[in-house]
Amino acid sequence: MAPVPNFFATQKKEHIFLNKSFNMKVISSKVHGILDYATVIFLLLSPTMFDMQGNLAIFTYALGCIHFLLTILTAFEVGLIKVIPFRLHGLIEIVVAIALVGVAFWFRSQDSGLGYHFYLAMAVVILLVFTLTDFSSAGRRV
Repeated sequence: MAPVPNFFATQKKEHIFLNKSFNMKVISSKVHGILDYATVIFLLLSPTMFDMQGNLAIFTYALGCIHFLLTILTAFEVGLIKVIPFRLHGLIEIVVAIALVGVAFWFRSQDSGLGYHFYLAMAVVILLVFTLTDFSSAGRRV
């Protein structure tokens, strides 16, 4: 008689998401900084590229300038003055991303489809970069 398989016995299997060596934080602090400068350039060019007018253009220019200040003041490889810890930089970005969702809906209430879609997309991109960034990496290299 053949042995009956025991379906209740646990077998140890490695799963990619349970493996502690698997890390979703694929963006280093240096790459994050480069993306920040690219974001600043994109924000400052967006009013011209997308023919933004009025409050939408002003807000986009202001956000670009604020993001530039945050980037140059951050203590990471591409920061110039290095007074804001990289982890605080990340916290500020996540708060801004959440706020941009609100900004998007405000522009929608003002009948600005461009503003709604632009800032909703910006929020998603910032959240994605935040999620993929290793905020502990700056301390090892600065």
